[in-house]
Amino acid sequence: MANIVETAVSAGSFTTLVAAVQAAGLVDTLSGPGPFTVFAPTDEAFAKLPAGTVESLLADIPKLTAILTYHVVPGAVHAADLVGTPSATTVQGTDVTFDTSDGAKVNGATVTQADIVASNGVIHVIDTVLLPA
Repeated sequence: MANIVETAVSAGSFTTLVAAVQAAGLVDTLSGPGPFTVFAPTDEAFAKLPAGTVESLLADIPKLTAILTYHVVPGAVHAADLVGTPSATTVQGTDVTFDTSDGAKVNGATVTQADIVASNGVIHVIDTVLLPA
């Protein structure tokens, strides 16, 4: 079974995310034993950011790393686990909030595909890039 990074690469809809993970030097971490839960923004999610945002983040590795690690929660959290769970602390150190009243949302971003299982965790596809406060 492929790990989180390999799964994201093979999906083909996460080229911006994968490039950002590579730029931030997080490939080894997210290929490691985990388990991790990744809320993975699609290329379309990154495209919704203001023009030039991705380029400026790729030039600011500490900020890029903070944003990327804000999309990762330690442990394997499946969609069913989100029900009744108001929030979780990210690898970045601050919390994301969950809303399962109408589908699943994390900080208001819609989970468009849940529970993609990888060898070292779980991926949930989201439609918006999460930005820490």
